[in-house]
Amino acid sequence: MQLREDVRNIAIIAHVDHGKTTLVDQMLKYSGTFREHEQVDDRAMDTNDIERERGITILSKNTAIKYNDTAINILDTPGHADFGGEVERIMKMVDGVLLVVDAYEGCMPQTRFVLKKALDQKLTPIVVLNKIDRPNARPNDVIDEVLDLFIELGADDAQLEFPVVYASALNGTSGEEPDEQAETMDPVFTTIMDHIPAPPDTSENPLQFQITLLDYNDYLGRIGVGRVVRGRISVGQQVVVLKKDGSQKSFRISKLFGFIGLKRVEIQEAKAGDIVAIAGMDDINVGETICSQNHPEGLPWLRIDEPTLQMTFLTNNSPFAGREGSYITSRQIEERLMKQLETDVSLRVEPTDSPDAWTVSGRGELHLSILIENMRREGFELQLSKPQVIIREIDGVKCEPVEHVQVDVPEDYTGPVMESLGERKGEMLDMVNQGNGQVRIEFKVPSRGMIGYATEFMSLTRGYGILNHTFDSYEPIIKGQVGGRREGVLVALENGKASTYGIMQLEDRGMIFVEPGTEIYAGMIVGEHNRENDLTVNITKEKHLTNVRSATKDQTATIRKTRDMSLEEALQYLNNDEYCEVTPETVRLRKKILNHSEREKEAKKAKLG
Repeated sequence: MQLREDVRNIAIIAHVDHGKTTLVDQMLKYSGTFREHEQVDDRAMDTNDIERERGITILSKNTAIKYNDTAINILDTPGHADFGGEVERIMKMVDGVLLVVDAYEGCMPQTRFVLKKALDQKLTPIVVLNKIDRPNARPNDVIDEVLDLFIELGADDAQLEFPVVYASALNGTSGEEPDEQAETMDPVFTTIMDHIPAPPDTSENPLQFQITLLDYNDYLGRIGVGRVVRGRISVGQQVVVLKKDGSQKSFRISKLFGFIGLKRVEIQEAKAGDIVAIAGMDDINVGETICSQNHPEGLPWLRIDEPTLQMTFLTNNSPFAGREGSYITSRQIEERLMKQLETDVSLRVEPTDSPDAWTVSGRGELHLSILIENMRREGFELQLSKPQVIIREIDGVKCEPVEHVQVDVPEDYTGPVMESLGERKGEMLDMVNQGNGQVRIEFKVPSRGMIGYATEFMSLTRGYGILNHTFDSYEPIIKGQVGGRREGVLVALENGKASTYGIMQLEDRGMIFVEPGTEIYAGMIVGEHNRENDLTVNITKEKHLTNVRSATKDQTATIRKTRDMSLEEALQYLNNDEYCEVTPETVRLRKKILNHSEREKEAKKAKLG
């Protein structure tokens, strides 16, 4: 069979923060893809603001690097398990993978997760040991760990013969040995050329093109990105789409895009082995096959990871609604959620009995919180309920999602961490003392036990611990309480501004969430009670002025530091009777029922019921 030696298709996979995106930056720079004086940002592949701030890749992106006379299509994939659906689909578009592993940290949970998907597709692997310049790098041990992981995941003999390149993406160096580093990416490029198979040239056969990723453009509508598996595709061509339900639709290719560097460029034709984007049909979906009209032959359907977590999105009805946001109506929120469905195939949006509320399901806390963060930055106001795991019935048994959890902690903290995960129904799988005072422990924990655990974990380990978890499987529901907040909250009694005096009166009762001068409404959560029950408090209380001089008048009143919550922490903190109010400027916690006496009536009813 003829091969297309002028093309290579690879995916770059790794655990979060092991340096995939930085490595792609260096490959782009050293290949000469950019013009000599062209300004290129660091982590150029992370184009989204949140990606740049958090240093994570959320959306899969592709770039094409010209190396000598070969186009190397590189797909940068998310390392986080919440975006695992994207990783799995991308594996169908490529012939090999670049597995990037930190030369100190070694194999991490998401290394296992992304590598398993690559090996299952029988792809050719290349291992890049990154951050080789770290003073505590341990290249030989890490290579042994990687080999053990390959064996454990069932790699075949050919995959076990993986080549290794040593690199420091940050410094732009690479080499075939750890101590032979040169300021070039040539060792990476030559390894790709020598080991990644060239795609077969089947361009004379009838067209087959599968949509793997979706993009959206206000002018062109939906854009489908995928690989031409067979045949040729050109602008103006009449093609047929094979839908999931077995139906067929004809349409004309109105635009065809190829990739050069980070840019999408219009092209007239592409053939087998090319990765391209097409426009011309509004309702194309991931997994659908585009074929020539004479040979409508579908490719195997792509599996899309099902959501595991859901929450209710509601219009904001708090006393402060409409103060900070531009988009607050149910119509505006619904339109925005529907727009998200155009490109996010792992998201589900379902109406509820109320016209002002929707059930939104996603792959995990990160997946949903990034959608919420994007919405608030766009000017939306909304309220959110406590995240709940999605229960599924498998063979007549109700099952819940379970996660594989890996913690790296100093020895002194192993006891408290094991106890805390035990309380969340965690089952310990493995424990390894890594020397240098560090211990790595692996657990299986129900997903609902992991909601809100990150904050507790950081407190238990004084910030020294590293927590990673990925979805593992669905298992029969574990009975009893799993996780959840033990402490009650301090709830504001009336509207007003938090006063220094009011805050100081409450400091013995727990941790305060608001600063003096913050506007408060009745029913808003202003702190955490140090007992299990909720307490309604008057945080707006002012000190009564008298004409009697205080003996301590000249002492300056100081208040303790308040606790400031991020959006994720606020969502994790919620209980079933609470909402998180999100606006472009503020994240507030509140009770669903704002009125104190009505809340008490409901609590009594619940006890009797």
